[in-house]
Amino acid sequence: MILDFNAIEEQVIPNFKGGEKQIKSHMYTDEACKIMRASLEPGATIGLHTHETNSEIIFMLKGTGVVLYDDGKEMLPAGSCHYCPKGHSHSLRNESDETIEFYAVVE
Repeated sequence: MILDFNAIEEQVIPNFKGGEKQIKSHMYTDEACKIMRASLEPGATIGLHTHETNSEIIFMLKGTGVVLYDDGKEMLPAGSCHYCPKGHSHSLRNESDETIEFYAVVE
């Protein structure tokens, strides 16, 4: 199956997961997973949340994000991947001066 994210309508979601500002996302969902190509403008965040029943990977396409993961803080530069397994908590922050872009998969 090919997913053309350019053909999927962009959603603008304010305060995603309790975060700051908004996330812009092209999102595909089915009964098994959620896949999104998304961006966060400077100062925007995805709020801290726990993956009780699933896991998530975030692959950074452009810029450097900051991941708060459990009790730590990780830098997520373009080309790197963050994994949040079931039972763990994380958030994504854009503390830079440029928009960051990433793919996220929740299964």
